[in-house]
Amino acid sequence: MAEIAAFGYERARDELVNVVKMLEQGGLDLDESLALWERGEALANRCEEHLAGARKRVEDALSRTDLEDGK
Repeated sequence: MAEIAAFGYERARDELVNVVKMLEQGGLDLDESLALWERGEALANRCEEHLAGARKRVEDALSRTDLEDGK
């Protein structure tokens, strides 16, 4: 799952959607289900990392704007 660390947000999100669909369909044995669940967790964490980074960038941009406006 180390390759997930290199995924962009959209790729991680799209793969997470696919993992959820596969789990919802069922028909997998326990080991396959657990492996998919773990992959889904890793993909969700990667998405959150991207979102946290985007949130930070927006907050920084707003802070700079406030400083420039003298607030």
